[in-house]
Amino acid sequence: MARRSEHSQEEIKTMILDAAEQVVITQGFSALKARHIAKEIGYTVGSLYMVYSNMADLVMHIHARTFDEIAVQLQKTLLSEAETTMESLALVYMNYCAQNFNRWRYIFDDRLLAGAVIPNWYQSKINQVYAPFELQLAQLKPELDALEIKTTALAFFAGVHGICAISLSPTSDMDNIKQVETTVLILVKHFMHGWLTK
Repeated sequence: MARRSEHSQEEIKTMILDAAEQVVITQGFSALKARHIAKEIGYTVGSLYMVYSNMADLVMHIHARTFDEIAVQLQKTLLSEAETTMESLALVYMNYCAQNFNRWRYIFDDRLLAGAVIPNWYQSKINQVYAPFELQLAQLKPELDALEIKTTALAFFAGVHGICAISLSPTSDMDNIKQVETTVLILVKHFMHGWLTK
């Protein structure tokens, strides 16, 4: 183990975040304890709170990494035909949820961030997840104003997220994931048909 003096504060911050993220991936957010993280990296609990103001702050940084990963995956799906892309975006999100269940499950759970002030940088991480949906909807109906596109994208995303939240579990097998995919595609089909023809 390296001596503590060998690490800068920024390095310690990254070490804590990496260790915390691994706990979440392997055991879920319920296993995330300051003492365990500190032990993993060979530092004291006090060192954790020198770089993160509290556990909610650390949770926000874990979530931020998850939002970044989701946004990258969604950006890769952007295709030329917008309606097909809405299907693709929905399925990419669903598959990310299934493959990264422990990281994903609580990204919109306010209980983990109880009492925390949500900073602008964190909100921008969430917004980047919605952005590909907004972009595709705006291409389909360029006559709509930005607010209507934004609320429509949020409604669409909430539907897909809701299906994932009630249908996926840490033990989801391929058959279950296939059924969730079918449900998501039904939602996309009817949502888009209704929205495009109104």
